[in-house]
Amino acid sequence: MKKQLLIAAVAATMTTVSMADISITGGAKINYTNTDYELATKNDSNAFAHDIDLKVVGQSGTTKVVVVMANETADGHTSGTADGFDLEDRYVSSSVGDVNVKVGSWDNGNDFVSDSSRADGKFSANTTISGVKVVYDAANTSDEAVTVSGSMSGVNASYKQETAGEEIKLSTTVAGVSLAYHADNSDTANSDKSSIEVSGEVSGIKLAYVQIDADSATSIGGDSWAGDFEVASTDTGAYQLSNNQDVAAIKVSTAVAGNTVSFTRTDIDGVTGENTEINKFMVTRPLASGATFEATYTDLTDAYSTTTDFTKLDLELAVKF
Repeated sequence: MKKQLLIAAVAATMTTVSMADISITGGAKINYTNTDYELATKNDSNAFAHDIDLKVVGQSGTTKVVVVMANETADGHTSGTADGFDLEDRYVSSSVGDVNVKVGSWDNGNDFVSDSSRADGKFSANTTISGVKVVYDAANTSDEAVTVSGSMSGVNASYKQETAGEEIKLSTTVAGVSLAYHADNSDTANSDKSSIEVSGEVSGIKLAYVQIDADSATSIGGDSWAGDFEVASTDTGAYQLSNNQDVAAIKVSTAVAGNTVSFTRTDIDGVTGENTEINKFMVTRPLASGATFEATYTDLTDAYSTTTDFTKLDLELAVKF
């Protein structure tokens, strides 16, 4: 009898351990890039790079602890000794009654007009009242914000009141065509930004068009399919915009013989006569190994200068797990 009780106790302990809800997901990619500069005084370049991400989630009931770690080529030293993984998102989320709460550090994501950002000491609480979602956000180093969002007659609407401005988002689908409007309005004079996107599919061909505008005292800092405007680096194909520059971009993609083929054209116009054209052709294919192969050819031309002109071929192997 004592042996049976002992066996039952051990079995109960093992069951408790096996029920612990811990998951690890992530992804990795390696890239080879050849950049051909039009500027005669700047040498062409070849580079290999890697990017590894790990997401660890521990969960008990509705409470989660999330930690996201990343390691990139830039994290290493020239001596070959790596710095290890950088901590990125790290937060705890739970619920108190009908209110969901989240505390920690996380990325607010990318869009057409704004830079992504991450800050420590962030707090977010949300609940739904009569179909309307109400979100309260605060952080140690930033102002408070209240967001109200919901849907009515097929139109999704979101209004965010900030200390020094407001953010408005509207989206809907009409006859298979998706429409999305995003306005980031600031109390600072001439500092408003906005985007409007139209997308749909015709005969298996996906089409998307976006127009992004910025006032004279601000610049576009978004990172999206239209382009990366967060940093000034012609080596990576990013292009940092000056104030009062507008962006128009179109993307066409379709499936061809098991591949996804897409073409993106981005035009950047500024009142100072600084016009830039970016053409990007991309082919993506899943491999039997479980990885995905992607080839991207980019051509950047500045109509008023050859100092930033280049063509770039990027070959990538990526995997998610």
